Amino acid sequence: MAKMAASMVESGEDVFRKMFKFYKRRDPPPDLRGVIDFSGEPPTDKVAPAHLDAAAVSDAEAARVGLQPVREWRAFSLQGFPGFIFISNPFLRGSHPFWIRQCLKTYPQKPNVCNLDLHMSPCDTQDLWAKSAPVLRSPSSGKNRPKTLLEKLHWVTLGYHYNWDSKTYSADDHAPFPADLHSLSVQVASACGFPGFRSEAAILNYYRPDSSLGIHVDESELDHTRPLLSFSFGQSAIFLLGGTRRQDPPTAMLMHSGDVMVMSGQSRLLYHAVPRILPTPRGHAALLEDLCPASPQEAGGMLEPVSEEDWMVCSAYIQKSRVNMTVRQVLGAGQSFPEAPPPSVSRTDKSGYHDGDSGKRKRSDSASET
Repeated sequence: MAKMAASMVESGEDVFRKMFKFYKRRDPPPDLRGVIDFSGEPPTDKVAPAHLDAAAVSDAEAARVGLQPVREWRAFSLQGFPGFIFISNPFLRGSHPFWIRQCLKTYPQKPNVCNLDLHMSPCDTQDLWAKSAPVLRSPSSGKNRPKTLLEKLHWVTLGYHYNWDSKTYSADDHAPFPADLHSLSVQVASACGFPGFRSEAAILNYYRPDSSLGIHVDESELDHTRPLLSFSFGQSAIFLLGGTRRQDPPTAMLMHSGDVMVMSGQSRLLYHAVPRILPTPRGHAALLEDLCPASPQEAGGMLEPVSEEDWMVCSAYIQKSRVNMTVRQVLGAGQSFPEAPPPSVSRTDKSGYHDGDSGKRKRSDSASET
């Protein structure tokens, strides 16, 4: 990987773009030997243990949102990226299904906004779950059946809704932020040294096997001193973390189900991207076994038990998909939004999400996800 990056610098090309294309290519598939995998034994010359504040989050507070005690988290820092923390699946066994169901059933509900709102009427996007569940639940659904609305879902925004045209947030475009996701984010932020974190906006991205997300920096928030939190569930992905310039060669790492990333400090405004979705290393059957919902007796706190009927839908979806939630604090103490610009009339999806290789959706450098 180092030789490839060096050759790109010499040729004066966009190093990050070249690396993105390298990992995105299908034939021949890319060599993944240089990709950091935090779920195993990451290379000690690039990775070091990250210090967490275990006293900031009680075991009961962690368990309430489906997390292990902080002292048991496997957290890492990355050489050359101050403020970046990777936490390898800190979730309790059986808690993933709750968050997957929230991403599929609860968070896409109105008044939250999704990509389907750009070209469908509000009544058609009112309950994507109800319109999709019967098909996903049916074992007789053929491979060539039309996609359900859930399978056409690319992104959902929560809290302050991100405006893809102006690349801004505004006080006038806001919905209540989910209490459960806020609580999860607060516990992770506190353990990572950011007490008092306020979850004010989130972007959820939904990936199919041929999806990717383009090179971008999350810079639209008014307060960059607060971290960006990323939660991933389902299939695995390659994540590229670069520098402050597109010419800086990125570091490639794997994200698996349950992994959490925190971008703060000098790493808060770095270029990053998701060029490729990968099947989970242990296979679909093993993933579903790992994700088996907790029993009603085991589920506690905010994690309502996932019914067998709901899990049939979630498991059918997640066998080929990945969901990611990025949570951010938009305003710092005493900050307020500038005067809002005139409302945009554009209905173009400029999210940077790319589904397949059709090229119909151009990736934006200001798309928001990790």
